[in-house]
Amino acid sequence: MEATDAGIELVVCITEGIPVQDMVKVKNYLLGTKTRLIGPNCPGVITAGECKVGIMPGFVFKPGRIGIVSKSGTLTYEAADQVAKAGLGISTAIGIGGDPIIGTPTKEAVELLMNDPETDAIVMIGEIGGGMEAEAANWIKATGNKKPVVGFIAGQTAPPGRRMGHAGAIVGGADDTAEAKMKIMSECGIHVVSSPADIGKTMAEVLKNNRNSCITQYKNLPERREIFL
Repeated sequence: MEATDAGIELVVCITEGIPVQDMVKVKNYLLGTKTRLIGPNCPGVITAGECKVGIMPGFVFKPGRIGIVSKSGTLTYEAADQVAKAGLGISTAIGIGGDPIIGTPTKEAVELLMNDPETDAIVMIGEIGGGMEAEAANWIKATGNKKPVVGFIAGQTAPPGRRMGHAGAIVGGADDTAEAKMKIMSECGIHVVSSPADIGKTMAEVLKNNRNSCITQYKNLPERREIFL
């Protein structure tokens, strides 16, 4: 709140264990201001090779054109490593945090990367609890899915009603389960993987298929012109 009063436009809060009622006050305080809050209970934000505000291991993030949005800090690092091993790299990774109330939810973070000219595709990592992933998936579908998205949901074997790790990771209803979220994401055109180990290779395959599709469409044009693909 002090940072907001000072006119700071980006605030990253890595602290965990912040009371929900405190975050309700902060969320309301931010309304109508220019300040964007990332977190709390998050690893922060990193643009590979340029800038890091947070606690992520910077050496894992190799420069490239794949964006990451993730509730989980550890899975952010794993996704970045998988993407690098697939011969790709990271533009910007946003660890949004795993609490029930956060400053920048999944949909807003995905929208930022969709509008980022330095990002060609997005990895979206969610987990059980809440409806942020479904909201983001429906937004992606409604806006035409202009950049390919690979998605993963953690907590596929979590029992209902028990909090798992993050404060927001609790199955409170049928739509909160990993299975339900994965189904919604798939229906909205997101390439969903069942294991984080598949994120990198799936992203590489998706980009390869998209490129081949663009080449095929170009070859079918009545008049061919030189272009760069």
